Amino acid sequence: MNPLETKEFRRQGHMVIDLLADYFENIENYPVRSQVKPGYLLESLPDSAPMQPESFETILKDVHRDIIPGLTHWQSPNFFAYFAASGSTASFVGDMLMNGFNVVGFNWESSPAATELEIVVMEWLLKLLQLPKSFSFTSDSGGGVLHGTTCEAFVCTLLAAKEKILDQIGRDNAEKLVVYCSDQTHFSFQKSVKIVGINPKNIRHVLTSKSTNFQLTPHSLDEMIKRDVEVGLVPMYLCATVGTTSTTAVDPLGPLCEVASAYNMWVHVDAAYAGSACICPEFRHFLDGVEGASSFSFNAHKWLLTNLSCCCLWVKDKFALTKPLATNPEYVKNKATDSGHVVDYKDWQISLTRRFQALKLWMVLRSYGVTGLREVIRKHVKMAKDFEELVTLDKRFEVIVPRYFSLVCFRVCPYVIGKHYDSELEANEFNKKLLESVNAMGCVYMTHSVVGGVYFIRFAVGATLTEDRHVKKAWELVKDQATSMLAGYANAQVLCHLRLSIPVQE
Repeated sequence: MNPLETKEFRRQGHMVIDLLADYFENIENYPVRSQVKPGYLLESLPDSAPMQPESFETILKDVHRDIIPGLTHWQSPNFFAYFAASGSTASFVGDMLMNGFNVVGFNWESSPAATELEIVVMEWLLKLLQLPKSFSFTSDSGGGVLHGTTCEAFVCTLLAAKEKILDQIGRDNAEKLVVYCSDQTHFSFQKSVKIVGINPKNIRHVLTSKSTNFQLTPHSLDEMIKRDVEVGLVPMYLCATVGTTSTTAVDPLGPLCEVASAYNMWVHVDAAYAGSACICPEFRHFLDGVEGASSFSFNAHKWLLTNLSCCCLWVKDKFALTKPLATNPEYVKNKATDSGHVVDYKDWQISLTRRFQALKLWMVLRSYGVTGLREVIRKHVKMAKDFEELVTLDKRFEVIVPRYFSLVCFRVCPYVIGKHYDSELEANEFNKKLLESVNAMGCVYMTHSVVGGVYFIRFAVGATLTEDRHVKKAWELVKDQATSMLAGYANAQVLCHLRLSIPVQE
């Protein structure tokens, strides 16, 4: 059997498209969070691969029977957990084309369209976000690249910063290098720092507080850097965030870049979630000061309708980025590369192999246009605002931090639970049980975080299929479950008082 026989390719392709169309048509019927137990698939599937070919129909039946029950349905309109992995028909089709062409665009010659389309879409997005020209290919040294994840962007920029500063101070001083972030920075940053060989003891997590909405403050950063410099350490890299994972806090980019500049530090701005929102003029001010940064990234696969994975990274100094990543063995040399007039993206990333990621992003940008993408983001923000209003109207609940984008952070107020319990610890435990009970129903899925010792529920709007009715339904579930739980605790307290007041008979 020819693995690429045209008729069979067409037949199987139609079957998969039908399966996915049916899946999305019925996605609300599935529990949002998977209900299976650990090891379920190991028990249901054979312990070795089949010796003989199996029919495609049989395989798809097993997808329904074994795979779909084990999915947490990120595309469900009732998915309000983490940050959404939004998708679209345009991106699906782009993925199909990308997988069908199956080109490996490690340098320009290996597939010129893959390289040049990537340059095009990165320039389109740069203009859409109003990023400074210093990040553009039209400048002397800037440029953009598509990575898979923010972690890859961290690793590459950390490595660039490390090599750049060691060239200045000498290789023997590597143990003196220090990197800075806030206590709200995504944990992948700490992982990336370890990967590039920075001493984990030299990661500085600057404390934030509720009084500043958990922003990284320039004063706190400067004080910490000064203490390190006084003992002979070398500040190397600052990670500032636009839209932290826990609360979507926004660090003040301009003032932070001024502090970092005084110490000759590399500044990376991580806008993984919130960067997409900044294509809307009303949110662009959150990027004010980005012109002082060395690099900037956001994830189109979170909120720009582009399927996983698609992280957009721009740098001011592409030579600093490519110097430690470049390789040029004989078997990939060619006239185009030698001319210096093309981009070889293999030198902009960790791996050599790279997919034609720009194709799906290009199709999304063209299919929706700027107006359509802004409409999607504004719709999600409006739904989050509506949910926030529902929370604030119920005096038993409180919003923990200001809502900047489409994430609402809330909990049942401690004083409500305090009728029966006396400590913040009990409030945390109550809200934890509330979230667990809501998620256990399978109708919606939300997650939590803890900042400043406070446990709260995160309600993140961003799934492509979510509508107003899903938001209202989610609130009704939370509200009703809270009512039931509070009544149960009240009854338990009354019973406890009754037991204590009844004399014990000998």
